[in-house]
Amino acid sequence: MAGLACLGSGALVAASLPPWGWWPLAFVGLALFIRLIRNQPRRSRFARGLLFSAGWLAPGMGWMWFLTKPGYPVAVVMFACLHGVAAAVAPSGRHQHWAIPAAFAVAEGIRFCFPFGGVPLASLAISQVSGPWSGLAAVGGAVLLTWFTMHVAALVALPVKRGALLATVLAAAVVMGVAPGGHDTGRTISVAYVQGGGPQGTHAVNTDRRLVVDRHLAATRKLSPGPDLVVWPENVIDVEDFASSAEHADVAAEAARLHAALLVGITEEAPGRDSFLNAQVVVTPSGEITSRYEKVRRVPFGEYMPMRGLLKALGAPVDLVPRNAVAGTGPAYLDTPVGRVAVVISWEVFFGGRARDGVSRGGELLINPTNGSSYTGTILQSQQIASSRLRAIETGRWVVQVAPTGFSAFISPGGKVHDRSGVSEQVVRTRTVELRRGRTLYNRIGDIPIVAAALVVLVATLVADRRARRGRPTTPEPATS
Repeated sequence: MAGLACLGSGALVAASLPPWGWWPLAFVGLALFIRLIRNQPRRSRFARGLLFSAGWLAPGMGWMWFLTKPGYPVAVVMFACLHGVAAAVAPSGRHQHWAIPAAFAVAEGIRFCFPFGGVPLASLAISQVSGPWSGLAAVGGAVLLTWFTMHVAALVALPVKRGALLATVLAAAVVMGVAPGGHDTGRTISVAYVQGGGPQGTHAVNTDRRLVVDRHLAATRKLSPGPDLVVWPENVIDVEDFASSAEHADVAAEAARLHAALLVGITEEAPGRDSFLNAQVVVTPSGEITSRYEKVRRVPFGEYMPMRGLLKALGAPVDLVPRNAVAGTGPAYLDTPVGRVAVVISWEVFFGGRARDGVSRGGELLINPTNGSSYTGTILQSQQIASSRLRAIETGRWVVQVAPTGFSAFISPGGKVHDRSGVSEQVVRTRTVELRRGRTLYNRIGDIPIVAAALVVLVATLVADRRARRGRPTTPEPATS
């Protein structure tokens, strides 16, 4: 029964994630789980932590089935084991309400960067972006929001001093109220996103390249002059060389007609290699390509195949990713005629560090051109909107997310979603947004200090628990006659 209860508590956390989005259920599921591991031996805590995490991550990472069928169960088991270790490592003594949240915050910090650069989806932070404490992301990013969520659940589940929960909530409210969040520059620009539409569940190898371009050109032609920037999704154009292509001429003609810069997602052949480049470029009204950003964070098993030789020898279907994307190395911004724009392409929006890079280098707006058309359903797309909301709060910037088949949206610096598109529709939306400067605390410090602080708390509770055990009096042996 305890095993089923652990799976059920994890399922409650999964239901708090997008696309379901019942964020209060995360606290219910976490509190139930913490009660289930309270004062249990380490082996039991590991097993229960594994089952809890499986109930949470198996539904929450269901999108991965469409990326890599073998990799999906492996990833679920691997990350469930990681959280099982966190449950086992946290001491079971009087400091559990400090130890368990800290251990899980460290585990999430590890999951955000390992393996293959990390898989920071289906996270507790994503589940809480619609909740009242999402502003903590501006202070300490996704790891702090995770830590706080787990700590509140622990205070509910465990016998602690009266007033501890109220003090924690009030402290969080004060911190959110005084933390820097960036500021308006007094300048606004008009931005249009272009969603070309089309069916989901399609793959590039089975799709006419020109058809995707034509859909986005047709949508763009619905615009009248007025926007300062027009943003197209990731890799809408797939050519050997964009600058010399007919597609460049088509885009340049639209830029000239609209008197606006077009920010266009392209895929090009990498020079001298059996690989490709994934980039976002700026095409000005004169037709010039004036700025370019090449994607740094590639999707493992989607844009490149890790351990290709080993997997091929084992008979894995490595031909599903016939060529590897070449990772970019440049800073995460584009220079446009109306100012510098921070940019994270698709997968990169799940990593707070990429958005931080562009904003810290002067980005006054953040764009997220993406392409989720190969995924059936809306798990990934909904979690990407939630991640864009986190990045908006973390950086204090407006975010423009745009995808070929949805979801596309404008997101305010406070994380509010505007003008969200539907799935598969062809739509163009325009909005006036503020250009912003200044840096949030998270933008200044990043994730490492928060993970380090959680690790310090965890180690301190382990030391305190060990000292308490050593100081505990032992029962004397009965005298023998």
